[in-house]
Amino acid sequence: MPDERFLIVGLGNPGPRYAGTRHNAGFFVVEELARRTGGSFKAHKGRADVVEGRLAGESVILAKPKSYMNESGGPIVAVSRFYKIPVERIVLVHDELDLPYGALRLKRGGGEGGHNGLKSTTAALGSKEYARVRFGIGRPPGRQDPADYVLREFAAAERKELAFFVDRAADAAEAIIAKGLDAAQNEFNS
Repeated sequence: MPDERFLIVGLGNPGPRYAGTRHNAGFFVVEELARRTGGSFKAHKGRADVVEGRLAGESVILAKPKSYMNESGGPIVAVSRFYKIPVERIVLVHDELDLPYGALRLKRGGGEGGHNGLKSTTAALGSKEYARVRFGIGRPPGRQDPADYVLREFAAAERKELAFFVDRAADAAEAIIAKGLDAAQNEFNS
Protein backbone atom coordinates (compact mmCIF):
# COMPACT_ATOMS: atom_id res chain seq x y z
CA MET A 1 0.00 0.00 0.00
CA PRO A 2 1.43 3.43 -0.92
CA ASP A 3 2.44 5.67 1.93
CA GLU A 4 0.39 8.77 2.71
CA ARG A 5 3.57 10.79 3.10
CA PHE A 6 4.89 13.39 0.70
CA LEU A 7 8.42 13.43 -0.69
CA ILE A 8 9.83 16.93 -1.20
CA VAL A 9 13.10 16.88 -3.14
CA GLY A 10 15.42 19.81 -3.63
CA LEU A 11 17.63 19.62 -6.69
CA GLY A 12 21.25 20.73 -6.53
CA ASN A 13 24.85 19.58 -6.76
CA PRO A 14 26.64 18.12 -3.73
CA GLY A 15 29.83 19.44 -2.21
CA PRO A 16 31.33 22.76 -1.11
CA ARG A 17 32.27 23.81 -4.66
CA TYR A 18 28.57 24.20 -5.57
CA ALA A 19 27.16 25.19 -2.17
CA GLY A 20 26.17 28.79 -2.97
CA THR A 21 25.34 28.42 -6.65
CA ARG A 22 22.10 29.23 -8.43
CA HIS A 23 21.71 25.56 -9.42
CA ASN A 24 21.39 24.74 -5.70
CA ALA A 25 18.24 26.81 -5.12
CA GLY A 26 16.31 23.55 -4.57
CA PHE A 27 18.73 22.53 -1.81
CA PHE A 28 18.27 25.92 -0.09
CA VAL A 29 14.50 25.45 -0.02
CA VAL A 30 14.52 21.90 1.42
CA GLU A 31 17.12 23.00 3.98
CA GLU A 32 14.65 25.70 5.09
CA LEU A 33 11.87 23.09 5.24
CA ALA A 34 14.14 20.82 7.33
CA ARG A 35 14.74 23.73 9.71
CA ARG A 36 10.95 24.11 10.04
CA THR A 37 10.57 20.42 10.96
CA GLY A 38 13.36 20.66 13.52
CA GLY A 39 15.09 17.71 11.83
CA SER A 40 18.55 17.33 10.39
CA PHE A 41 19.61 15.54 7.22
CA LYS A 42 20.94 12.00 7.56
CA ALA A 43 22.52 9.80 4.91
CA HIS A 44 20.11 7.38 3.23
CA LYS A 45 21.13 4.24 1.34
CA GLY A 46 19.37 5.67 -1.73
CA ARG A 47 22.26 8.11 -2.36
CA ALA A 48 20.44 11.04 -0.77
CA ASP A 49 20.37 12.90 2.51
CA VAL A 50 16.91 12.78 4.07
CA VAL A 51 14.85 14.23 6.91
CA GLU A 52 11.64 12.63 8.14
CA GLY A 53 9.24 15.08 9.74
CA ARG A 54 5.93 16.91 9.64
CA LEU A 55 4.96 20.05 7.75
CA ALA A 56 1.52 21.61 7.52
CA GLY A 57 0.17 18.66 9.54
CA GLU A 58 1.42 16.15 6.96
CA SER A 59 4.13 13.53 7.23
CA VAL A 60 6.99 14.38 4.86
CA ILE A 61 10.31 13.09 3.67
CA LEU A 62 12.71 15.83 2.60
CA ALA A 63 15.55 14.77 0.32
CA LYS A 64 18.72 16.16 -1.26
CA PRO A 65 20.21 13.76 -3.84
CA LYS A 66 23.95 13.18 -3.36
CA SER A 67 24.43 12.79 -7.11
CA TYR A 68 25.16 15.57 -9.55
CA MET A 69 22.16 17.36 -11.03
CA ASN A 70 22.12 15.36 -14.28
CA GLU A 71 21.87 12.09 -12.29
CA SER A 72 19.23 13.20 -9.75
CA GLY A 73 16.63 10.69 -10.95
CA GLY A 74 18.32 7.59 -9.50
CA PRO A 75 18.38 8.83 -5.89
CA ILE A 76 14.85 10.25 -6.20
CA VAL A 77 13.49 6.89 -7.39
CA ALA A 78 15.43 5.02 -4.69
CA VAL A 79 14.04 7.22 -1.90
CA SER A 80 10.48 7.21 -3.29
CA ARG A 81 10.51 3.41 -3.57
CA PHE A 82 12.01 2.95 -0.10
CA TYR A 83 9.24 5.05 1.45
CA LYS A 84 6.59 3.76 -1.04
CA ILE A 85 5.67 7.28 -2.15
CA PRO A 86 3.79 7.48 -5.47
CA VAL A 87 4.85 10.00 -8.11
CA GLU A 88 1.70 12.10 -7.47
CA ARG A 89 2.98 12.81 -3.93
CA ILE A 90 6.45 13.96 -5.02
CA VAL A 91 7.23 17.68 -5.01
CA LEU A 92 10.43 18.73 -6.80
CA VAL A 93 12.01 22.11 -6.05
CA HIS A 94 14.42 23.39 -8.70
CA ASP A 95 16.08 26.46 -10.18
CA GLU A 96 14.43 27.90 -13.30
CA LEU A 97 16.24 30.04 -15.90
CA ASP A 98 13.00 30.98 -17.66
CA LEU A 99 11.62 32.91 -14.67
CA PRO A 100 12.86 36.24 -13.33
CA TYR A 101 14.93 36.06 -10.16
CA GLY A 102 12.70 35.25 -7.18
CA ALA A 103 9.56 34.49 -9.20
CA LEU A 104 7.79 31.21 -8.43
CA ARG A 105 5.69 28.93 -10.60
CA LEU A 106 4.01 25.80 -9.30
CA LYS A 107 2.92 23.14 -11.75
CA ARG A 108 2.52 19.43 -12.35
CA GLY A 109 4.04 17.75 -15.38
CA GLY A 110 5.15 19.55 -18.51
CA GLY A 111 8.45 19.78 -20.28
CA GLU A 112 11.92 19.89 -18.81
CA GLY A 113 13.06 23.03 -20.66
CA GLY A 114 16.63 21.79 -20.97
CA HIS A 115 16.97 21.27 -17.18
CA ASN A 116 19.12 18.16 -16.74
CA GLY A 117 17.83 17.48 -13.22
CA LEU A 118 14.26 17.37 -14.52
CA LYS A 119 15.24 15.22 -17.51
CA SER A 120 16.94 12.71 -15.20
CA THR A 121 14.00 12.68 -12.78
CA THR A 122 11.38 12.21 -15.49
CA ALA A 123 13.40 9.41 -17.14
CA ALA A 124 13.98 7.60 -13.83
CA LEU A 125 10.39 7.92 -12.59
CA GLY A 126 8.95 7.13 -16.02
CA SER A 127 6.49 9.97 -15.44
CA LYS A 128 6.24 13.75 -15.52
CA GLU A 129 3.32 13.77 -13.08
CA TYR A 130 5.22 15.12 -10.08
CA ALA A 131 4.58 18.60 -8.71
CA ARG A 132 7.22 21.27 -9.22
CA VAL A 133 8.19 24.42 -7.39
CA ARG A 134 10.10 26.37 -10.03
CA PHE A 135 12.43 28.92 -8.38
CA GLY A 136 13.30 31.75 -10.76
CA ILE A 137 17.00 32.52 -11.13
CA GLY A 138 16.69 34.67 -14.26
CA ARG A 139 18.62 34.51 -17.49
CA PRO A 140 22.40 34.97 -17.73
CA PRO A 141 23.54 38.47 -18.65
CA GLY A 142 24.81 39.16 -22.16
CA ARG A 143 26.18 36.13 -23.92
CA GLN A 144 27.11 34.16 -20.80
CA ASP A 145 26.58 30.43 -21.25
CA PRO A 146 23.56 29.25 -19.20
CA ALA A 147 25.54 26.17 -18.05
CA ASP A 148 28.21 28.49 -16.64
CA TYR A 149 25.64 30.89 -15.16
CA VAL A 150 23.77 28.27 -13.09
CA LEU A 151 27.06 27.11 -11.54
CA ARG A 152 27.96 30.59 -10.33
CA GLU A 153 27.06 31.98 -6.93
CA PHE A 154 24.24 34.47 -6.59
CA ALA A 155 25.38 38.05 -7.09
CA ALA A 156 25.69 40.31 -4.03
CA ALA A 157 22.46 42.15 -4.87
CA GLU A 158 20.63 38.82 -5.31
CA ARG A 159 21.95 37.46 -2.00
CA LYS A 160 20.27 40.37 -0.16
CA GLU A 161 16.86 38.97 -1.15
CA LEU A 162 17.72 35.27 -1.30
CA ALA A 163 16.52 34.35 2.22
CA PHE A 164 13.15 35.99 1.51
CA PHE A 165 12.71 34.12 -1.79
CA VAL A 166 13.82 30.79 -0.27
CA ASP A 167 11.33 31.29 2.58
CA ARG A 168 8.53 32.03 0.08
CA ALA A 169 9.39 28.93 -1.99
CA ALA A 170 9.34 26.82 1.20
CA ASP A 171 5.89 28.30 1.98
CA ALA A 172 4.78 27.30 -1.54
CA ALA A 173 5.97 23.70 -1.08
CA GLU A 174 4.11 23.55 2.24
CA ALA A 175 0.98 24.96 0.58
CA ILE A 176 1.06 22.17 -2.03
CA ILE A 177 0.94 19.49 0.66
CA ALA A 178 -1.52 21.39 2.88
CA LYS A 179 -4.04 22.68 0.32
CA GLY A 180 -3.29 20.87 -2.93
CA LEU A 181 -1.59 22.12 -6.08
CA ASP A 182 -4.49 24.16 -7.48
CA ALA A 183 -4.93 26.27 -4.32
CA ALA A 184 -1.17 26.67 -3.97
CA GLN A 185 -0.90 27.82 -7.61
CA ASN A 186 -3.58 30.46 -7.02
CA GLU A 187 -1.63 31.76 -4.03
CA PHE A 188 1.96 31.62 -5.29
CA ASN A 189 2.13 31.74 -9.10
CA SER A 190 3.38 35.26 -9.65
